[in-house]
Amino acid sequence: MASMIALTMSAVPDHLRGALSRWLLEVTPQMYVGTVSAKVRDQLWSAVSGCVGEGVAVMVYPAANEQGFELRTAGHHRRYPIDFDGLTLIGFRPSGVDNSGKEMASTL
Repeated sequence: MASMIALTMSAVPDHLRGALSRWLLEVTPQMYVGTVSAKVRDQLWSAVSGCVGEGVAVMVYPAANEQGFELRTAGHHRRYPIDFDGLTLIGFRPSGVDNSGKEMASTL
């Protein structure tokens, strides 16, 4: 069954825009929405997460849980999802810390 998804990205390669625009509408720069099947959704996410590089991508889609949605993230960003007894909460990394928890070199 098809369901609506929202996908937002920043600092990702330009070729993703063309690939995503085949399936989704780009409502604002690098924010896409559309109605696709679960199989297409998973394939789109696989393509996005595989080429996000130093960028960031977040996808939100309906799910049969208390919140009514699930989200997926890829890339290097400060916010990250945390599962708290079945609820998804958003955690924040201190600035200057990467996804692995290691301190990043300062560029100052």
